[in-house]
This record gives sequence, structure tokens and C-alpha cells, in this order.
Amino acid sequence: MSARTRPPVDGWSAPGQAAALFLRGRTLRASTPVAAVVGTLLSSVNQGSVLLDGDATTATWIRVAFNYAVPFGVCSYGYLAARRRPSDALDRGEQV
Repeated sequence: MSARTRPPVDGWSAPGQAAALFLRGRTLRASTPVAAVVGTLLSSVNQGSVLLDGDATTATWIRVAFNYAVPFGVCSYGYLAARRRPSDALDRGEQV
């Protein structure tokens, strides 16, 4: 065995397993920084003037929330897609 071993990677083969990984927060470390940067940029470009003028309505804040939620979801999907394994590979205990 080498001195540098890879930690086990969560794999999944059924949508319920992917949802469980998401709900357990396995995507947070990768997705949160991306959502913070992209969401801030999108909000600045799309709603910046409204927010700075103080004219934000409930609809504006919903749009801002989506500016953060969409990149979070896309990054989480990418994280999980990279870890998808055929069910027989999981049965054999294979890693990435």
C-alpha cells in the first residue's frame, strides 16, 4: 500500500442515494463558495441598481435568492454527477 492513499469517495447509482448524499450535506463544501461568488455577481448585475436605490420588493429578494440557489444546485448536480457509479461497481467496492 502506498503512503498516499485516497479517502473513500461517496458513490451512488440510484437517484435516492444521490438525494441522500445531497441532504447529508456532501455537496456543501464544493457548492457554497461557487454559489456565493456567482450569486453575488448575478445579483449585482441583475438587481444592483434596484437594491442600491432602496426600491427592492419581495419579488426582488426572491430573484436574489434564486441568483444564489441556481448556482448552488448546478454545482451540487455536477458534484454528484462526477460520483455516479454503475450499481455493479458499488457492489464490488470500487473507488474513483
